[in-house]
Parts: sequence; C-alpha cells; structure tokens
Amino acid sequence: MTGTTRSVEGLDPRRRRALYRSWRRGTREMDLIMGRFADAEIDRLTAAELDLFEALIERQDRELFSWISGTEPVAPECDTQVFARLKAFHAAYPTTEHIG
Repeated sequence: MTGTTRSVEGLDPRRRRALYRSWRRGTREMDLIMGRFADAEIDRLTAAELDLFEALIERQDRELFSWISGTEPVAPECDTQVFARLKAFHAAYPTTEHIG
C-alpha cells in the first residue's frame, strides 16, 4: 500500500487537507496508521471530532506511536474519543509494516 485508497471527491477542503496530512506523516508506520484511519473515517467525523483528529495530526510520530502501542501513557489532552477510535481501528486492522 502506497497511500490513500479513498477519493477526495465530495470532501470539503478541511477534510481533504486532514486526509492528505494523515498519509504524509514522516514515518511509514504512522502513514499507515493515520492514513488508513482517515480513509475509513474522515467523512464520518463531526466538526468537533475533526478538531480532535487535527490535533492528533500535529503530534510527533514517535509520541503518537508510543500511545497507540501502549508503551507510554496518552497525554491527557489527547486521550479523547477520537484517539480511542484510532487505537481501536489500528487494533482491528493492524499494519504489517513496522518502524525500523
């Protein structure tokens, strides 16, 4: 998998930007985690949930990955319903690539 499988057709500019940024994280593992979640959920997020998702996009890959993998506690301001959905999505559909 090299990137998004979702069309941006029908998405408003804010959601398009979030989808793009989800797939351009910096590390392949986080591209796959965030990008696949965005492919599946970006059009279902409410405006408030999109705010929370955009806040997660701003976090560093290493930090976000440690929260998802459970090796570090989640920062309180990021321990949201959207983060829980992201983590559950990754658990249900794990990637086969790993950070090297």
